[in-house]
Amino acid sequence: MSVLAINGGEPAFKKSLEHYNSIGKEEIVAVEAVMKTGCLSRFLGAYSEDFYGGPAVRQFEEAWATTFRVKHAISVNSATSALTCAIGAVGVGPGDEVIVSPYTMSATAISPLMYGGIPVFADIEPDSFCIDPQSVRRNITKKTKAIVVVNIFGNPARLKELRQIADEHGVKLIEDNAQAPLATENGKFAGTIGHIGVFSLNYHKHIHTGEGGMLVTDDDDLALRMKLIRNHGENVVENLQIEDLTNLVGYNYRLTEIGAAIGIEQLKKIDFHVEERERFARIINAEVAGLPGLTPPVVRKECRHVYYLWAMRYDQKEMGISRETFLKALQAEGLPFSAGYVRPLYLLPLFQRKIATGSEGFPFTLTERTYDKGICPVVERMHFEELLAFVLCNWQLDDESCEQIGRAIAKVHKYKDELRKLENMQQQTKVVGSAR
Repeated sequence: MSVLAINGGEPAFKKSLEHYNSIGKEEIVAVEAVMKTGCLSRFLGAYSEDFYGGPAVRQFEEAWATTFRVKHAISVNSATSALTCAIGAVGVGPGDEVIVSPYTMSATAISPLMYGGIPVFADIEPDSFCIDPQSVRRNITKKTKAIVVVNIFGNPARLKELRQIADEHGVKLIEDNAQAPLATENGKFAGTIGHIGVFSLNYHKHIHTGEGGMLVTDDDDLALRMKLIRNHGENVVENLQIEDLTNLVGYNYRLTEIGAAIGIEQLKKIDFHVEERERFARIINAEVAGLPGLTPPVVRKECRHVYYLWAMRYDQKEMGISRETFLKALQAEGLPFSAGYVRPLYLLPLFQRKIATGSEGFPFTLTERTYDKGICPVVERMHFEELLAFVLCNWQLDDESCEQIGRAIAKVHKYKDELRKLENMQQQTKVVGSAR
């Protein structure tokens, strides 16, 4: 009998994985305490002390600011809302260009469109999957208003270099740090090196409040503007004597007292939950390291990778097998791996057809930028040919299961000759079938 499960052998990973759950009894107690007060939210969209939220919201924001060593933390109901607040606060308007990554959740690149801005895609680096500073430089023009960098998969981008580029050109650097809480570059937290940092508290992150997000900044003006966008800012600009009304039409992006209460308890556990994902990744890395044709996650010197997702590069030429066949073999062994992450965002219909706000193409009518396939060759190669991914924050894991995952990858690699034979047989069958 074949050794590989794809050919009828015994699967190497037999555990039934449950979804990752970071919620404990402390969060339940905290929610009950809020429920008993009857104060589930205390935000008012009018000038008053409650314009800035209730006691749990403020306590959560203070704790977050202390943890990440920043001056201001502003809670919101999602990281998507946070991105909109950040783009609005830095003054993006119709026709302004915002440089973004093509390899991230769509909200990152869509946020400029909320203010009529033009997303401009810079390519990524093949080792980190983060935006390439050199590609950023090539894309900067006089129209550039901001750069949005994503610390993707838990890996910090070249943040110091990107901040220098932003400062050189007088533009703002916004960090989408949704997947990288506690990641660092040269000892400084990712999310705090740009002018604004965005964190996610969505249910499948390291810690969460179900839905939620947090903004951080050391800039007093940006902090105030983000608070105004969060909560119907148009109603209070006179009271606060604000002269520049740019983008201060506010929304309701407010976090509830219940969400904040959960967040306070989750934040106390952030070190444990992040360190656990790091340990799991190290265990898998140890099993895969040195296998020709497979490159486990790369961590730059003086950086901390917190492994929202474990990303492996696959060299088809070295392996002599298609990525698709190797992936199917991994899945047959019981591993929930996927090929690629998200399709490069400029290939979405809204960019291909240039339809966003209204039916006439606004704001794309304000630019000559194109979104043709091939504009970011590295991300296309990574997505369509090389990346194999396992979302560590999706699953309830332990050290033993991670050892088994690593060994299952090594097993498929060891018996790749079996896969070559299988692939050759399948190709011959296709040829015969087409000849008929």
